[in-house]
Amino acid sequence: MPDQATTPRLSGVAVFFYVFLPFALGHYLSSLLRNVNAVLASHLVGALALTPGELGLLTSAFFFAFALVQLPAGIALDRYGPRKVQLVMMLVGALGALLFSRGHDFAQLVVARAIMGFGLGGCFMAAVKAVSTWITPSRLPSVHGYLIAVGGLGAATATMPVRQALEYTDWRGLFVMLAALTACCGLLIWLLCPRTTGPAPKRGPLGQALREVFRAPVFRTTASLVLIPHAVFFGIQGLWIGRWLLDVALFPDDAVAYLLYMGMAAVIFGAIAVGMITEWAGRRGIAPLDMAAAGIGVFLLVQLAFVVSYQPSFQLLSVLFTLVGTITGIEYAIIAQSMPKELTGRAATCLNLLIFIAAFVVQAGFGLMVGWWTPDAAGHAPAVAYRAAFAVLLLVQLPGLVGFVLRRRRQAAASAAPLPAALAADEEEPPATPT
Repeated sequence: MPDQATTPRLSGVAVFFYVFLPFALGHYLSSLLRNVNAVLASHLVGALALTPGELGLLTSAFFFAFALVQLPAGIALDRYGPRKVQLVMMLVGALGALLFSRGHDFAQLVVARAIMGFGLGGCFMAAVKAVSTWITPSRLPSVHGYLIAVGGLGAATATMPVRQALEYTDWRGLFVMLAALTACCGLLIWLLCPRTTGPAPKRGPLGQALREVFRAPVFRTTASLVLIPHAVFFGIQGLWIGRWLLDVALFPDDAVAYLLYMGMAAVIFGAIAVGMITEWAGRRGIAPLDMAAAGIGVFLLVQLAFVVSYQPSFQLLSVLFTLVGTITGIEYAIIAQSMPKELTGRAATCLNLLIFIAAFVVQAGFGLMVGWWTPDAAGHAPAVAYRAAFAVLLLVQLPGLVGFVLRRRRQAAASAAPLPAALAADEEEPPATPT
C-alpha cells in the first residue's frame, strides 16, 4: 500500500481514470509503434527499396534503443516518479515518430526508429510503477494482466486499423498522427496523475544490486528457459510473420493485415488465459516454471510447423504463433514471486534489458538470413529462406528447454533416491526406552 503519510488517498474510480488509463494508454501506443512496421513493411520497401536485411535492421532499431534505456529508465522512475519521467520520455518518443515521418533514406529512418524506442522504452515499467503506488498488492497480479492485455490491443491496432487508416493517408501522415497522440499522452499523464510527496527513495549501489540479481538461481533458471523464446516472440511477431504471409503464403495485403489483426488480438486472450491456467495449476501443486516449460514446448512445435511449411493452414499458424507465444510473458510473474522484494524492480529491468537486446538480434538476424536468398521477380523471398531462418531459431531455443527438462529429472531422481542404509535403520528403529 502507498504510504498514507505522504500519499493522498484515492477512490478506486479515481485510480482507474487518473492513474491506470493514462499510463495504460502509453503502453498501448508503445506496443502499436513497436509492431506497426509489420503492416507498413511493403510500403517502406516500395518507397525506399529496402532489402530484407535493411528492413530487419530498421525495425529492430526500436528494440536496440528500447533495451539500452531500460536501466536508466528504471533508475529515473525510482528517483523521480513515473509522472515526471513519462512526460519527458513520451515527448522524446513523439519526436522520434515525427522524424520517422520525415525520413528519406535508410539511415534517417534507423535513427528516428531508435529515438522512438528510446522514448517509449519505459512505458510498461512506468505503468507498473504507477499502479503499484496506488493499488493494494493483492490486486497487482490482475492489474498486471490488464496492462499486458492493453499492450495486446495496441499490437492489434497496428494491423487492420492501420491498414484502414492508410486508405486516407500515407505512412508518413500516419506517423505524424502517432507522434501527436504520443505527445498528448505524455501531457495527459502529467496533468492527470496525482502527485506524491515525501523524500525521494534512497539510491542503492546499482552494480551490487545487479550482481545479486544475476547470481540468484531462480533468475538464471528462468532466463535460461524463457528469455530466448520471449525474444523470438517479440522479434518475429512484430515484423516477420507479416512478411512470411506475403512471401510464402502469398496472401494479398488485405488478408495479411486481417491475419495480423487476429494474431495480435490473440495476445489479449492469451495473456489472460496464461494467468488463469497458471493460477489453476498452482492450486494443484504445479510450479509456474513447469507451466512455462510446457508452453514453450508447444511454442517450439508451432515454429517447427513453419520449418516444414505446414501448408494445410498457413492462416492458423500465423495466429497460433502469437497466441501460444504469450506464454513467454510468464517470466515476469515468476521473477516477481521468487526474488526478494528489494530486488524485484531491478530484476524486471534486467530481464527487459536482456529480452530486448535478444529481440534486436533475432529481428535483425532473421532479416539478414532471409536476405541471403535472391527474391523472385515480384520481390518475394523464397520459402526456403524462411524455413532456414525458422530452423536456426528453433535450434537456438532447444538447449534451454532440454536443459530445464534434464535438471527437473535430476531433481526428481535425487528426491526419489533411497536413504543410506544407516539413516534408514535409524528411522525404522524406535528409540530405546530408558530403564
